[in-house]
Amino acid sequence: MEPVAKTRPISVLLVEDEAIISEWVKDTLVDDGFTVHAVATAREALHFLKSDSEVDVLFTDINLPGDMDGSQLARVARDLRPDLTVVYASGRVRQVDPKMRVPGSTFVPKPYMPSQICSLLQRIVTPRVVYSTH
Repeated sequence: MEPVAKTRPISVLLVEDEAIISEWVKDTLVDDGFTVHAVATAREALHFLKSDSEVDVLFTDINLPGDMDGSQLARVARDLRPDLTVVYASGRVRQVDPKMRVPGSTFVPKPYMPSQICSLLQRIVTPRVVYSTH
């Protein structure tokens, strides 16, 4: 049987310490066909990134609890996964200093609608092709 190519859902690592925002964004993304793993800290995100789990995009708040913020997380994440798409969000800053951002990243100011994030991710993340014999 010939392998069949199909796209798999875009996998998002959501890093947001506000539980209500995290659940709202996660539920909307899942409803729109994304696969989402949500965590509240940069350390949890790094643990997930070091696993073999599929991650296409890191969507992280900049202001996170603990000893690492979203900007630092993105730099380490890109070291671990050079092709990772990065999207930053913040309600405290209106713009991220370009020197602090990883190349090719996107910034979204809060407040935003989760549906806007779905549309953004569909535009900027290339769907991954998987092959199966079924």
